[in-house]
Amino acid sequence: MSRARADEEEYWHSSKFRAFTFDDEDDELSQLKESKRAVNSLRDIVDDDDDDDDLERVSWSGEPVGSISWSIKETASSSTSSLEGRDSSLQKGSSSYAAFPKQVSSYSLSSLFKGRNKLPSFQSFSDALSDMGVKNYAPELRRPKAEYKDYSSDWSPKDTVRRMQRGKVCSLERFRSLQDKLVLLDEAVAGHDGNVITAVLIFLKRTLKREILFRELEVRQVALCHLIHFLKETGEQKLLLDLLRFLDRTEEVALSQYREHLNIQDVEKRREFLKGCIGLPFSAEDTSHIQDHYTLLERQIIIEAHDRHLEAAGQSEIFRKYPRKASILNMPLVTTLFYSCFYHYTEAEGTFSSPTNLKKTFKIPDKQYVLTALAARAKLRAWDDVDALFTTKNWLGYTKKKAPIGFHRVVEILQRNNAPVQVLQEYVRLVEDVETRLNLATKYKCHDVVIETYRDLKDRIQLTAYKCKVERGSAEEEKINSILNNVQIRWKN
Repeated sequence: MSRARADEEEYWHSSKFRAFTFDDEDDELSQLKESKRAVNSLRDIVDDDDDDDDLERVSWSGEPVGSISWSIKETASSSTSSLEGRDSSLQKGSSSYAAFPKQVSSYSLSSLFKGRNKLPSFQSFSDALSDMGVKNYAPELRRPKAEYKDYSSDWSPKDTVRRMQRGKVCSLERFRSLQDKLVLLDEAVAGHDGNVITAVLIFLKRTLKREILFRELEVRQVALCHLIHFLKETGEQKLLLDLLRFLDRTEEVALSQYREHLNIQDVEKRREFLKGCIGLPFSAEDTSHIQDHYTLLERQIIIEAHDRHLEAAGQSEIFRKYPRKASILNMPLVTTLFYSCFYHYTEAEGTFSSPTNLKKTFKIPDKQYVLTALAARAKLRAWDDVDALFTTKNWLGYTKKKAPIGFHRVVEILQRNNAPVQVLQEYVRLVEDVETRLNLATKYKCHDVVIETYRDLKDRIQLTAYKCKVERGSAEEEKINSILNNVQIRWKN
């Protein structure tokens, strides 16, 4: 009985299948521990410096490095790899690895485990790759056949335009005949791509005579507009004028010549140039503008010379109090008018620097003149001049204030120039619209205007509510109480 039991135990322990027991350690944790112990034992063997010199270096084929058979095979493999062509390396990627020298394989077993070489005569695997020049051994990918068409120049005009739209580099030199060039231009226009059209026009401008180019562009208005704009942007003035003359666009030729005055820095030379532009074939309206430009520059030269002398001599009080910050030369008409209203407002009409003379000479509208003069005199805080600017007399001699720009704009300009409340209230009262008047008076704290407006409207509730917004014991509060206690006023609420 005991023997049978011993045989049974031996069976269970000798079988590859084991019965379940609570002491079973054949789980994943135990397997990991065993693997770790095996790796550590192998590392101890490899890291042993005493045994490292005894290890034999072998090649990838398993033969000892330095043996006779190894040397024969190395010589044969190197001669074979040198005879292989470039096409074989493209067709089969694995054949490119045969070009690596066999010295890479001469590593000891310990160097592979440690990731380094102890002997100075052997390189690491990464160092060997960097020294060999990867450019010579990496397999070269063959370009698509479509790429070689750029160099063979066999694209049609339509395909060339499409490739240019995609940003591809295309040579246009193959289009040598006039017909091919015109077809290329028509395809570019049909593609509605301004960059492509401009590129083709630059090519045609370089390869065609001017007469031929102008004649063909005359019937292609889209391309013609692109070329004119391109010439204006690049400043090719001579070619642009030739093109406009060929097209018989006399007014555009005159405007292009007039535009050249912007490049003239000397004032006297610019004045003479503008004088010569008056005789160009402009339209009637443009001719008057050129004449005004010349007259304005002539006035500015006279005013600048006179004022510079006064400022240097110190003879004028306004120049001493408010020195000039810039020259008036080449300034616009409105700036010149502001300058005259600031420094020469009281001068007689007969002088060139008089504001009224400028208004009459250049036919400045009343609204523009009032706005400019108001801004200039308010900046100087000359409130009497501001008052006189809006005061008019009728035929009976009665005075009345009138503003062509509206008194609400007058109030805004005065407030921007820090006008006192008394001045603001005077012009806020002149605003005709009641709601606008109340908004301006409330915004700029013109209390008297608000109180008087609510009194005229007979709005007791609004007047009582506004009483809370003024200071206690102030004159405005007393005025509100006096109005509220007035029994003669018939309030609406």
